[in-house]
Amino acid sequence: MHFAFICQDKPGALQVRLDTRPEHVAYLNDLNAGGKLAFAGPFLGDDGKPTGSLVVVKAETIEEARQIADNDPYAKAGLFASVEVKAWNWVFNNPEA
Repeated sequence: MHFAFICQDKPGALQVRLDTRPEHVAYLNDLNAGGKLAFAGPFLGDDGKPTGSLVVVKAETIEEARQIADNDPYAKAGLFASVEVKAWNWVFNNPEA
């Protein structure tokens, strides 16, 4: 099953994002290598700077998905004001369908 993480950055936390990005990218690369990552990328503000993240993972349960979200270096660094984890059905353009 797929789960979407809808993450909103805290206001004024761009430097936290920039400082933590190498660890975040390494984490996503590890998820990808393990077959857990479907796709990911930042939400952008009007100025083109990141304001949050959308991450979609494969997990057996919502608890496993929440654990993946909680272990993201961005989450551990306190970047996010909120993280919503929702079951998600990839209907169109799913490369596995």
